Amino acid sequence: MGGCAAVILVIVNLFFPPIAVFALAGCGMDLLVNILLTILGYFPGILHGFYIIWVYYDRREQAALGQPAPNNAPGIYSEKVQNGGRSYGTMARPVAPAPAPAPAPAYN
Repeated sequence: MGGCAAVILVIVNLFFPPIAVFALAGCGMDLLVNILLTILGYFPGILHGFYIIWVYYDRREQAALGQPAPNNAPGIYSEKVQNGGRSYGTMARPVAPAPAPAPAPAYN
C-alpha cells in the first residue's frame, strides 16, 4: 500500500473507522476494539483508527529502512500492523540460489 492507499484509508476512517481498521488489521481484536469505540463514541473510534494507520505505516517505513521496531506498540493486537505488513505469518525469507557446481575435469 502506497501513499494513495494511505490517503484513501484516512478518508474511509473519517466516515466509518471499522472499515479502515479491517483493511489493515483484518478480522481480529483490533477490529472488535474499534467497533466498540465507534459504538460508544464516534470520535474515539476515529482516533483509534488513526492510531492503527499511523503505527502500520510507521512500522512499514522502519522495516523498509532496515530498522525494525524493538518492541510492540501498545494497544495493537494485530501482528500485521505491528510489523507494518512485513513478514506476516510464517513466510520464509527467500534463499539465495546455490552456486553452480564446478565442471568435471576432462581425462584423455
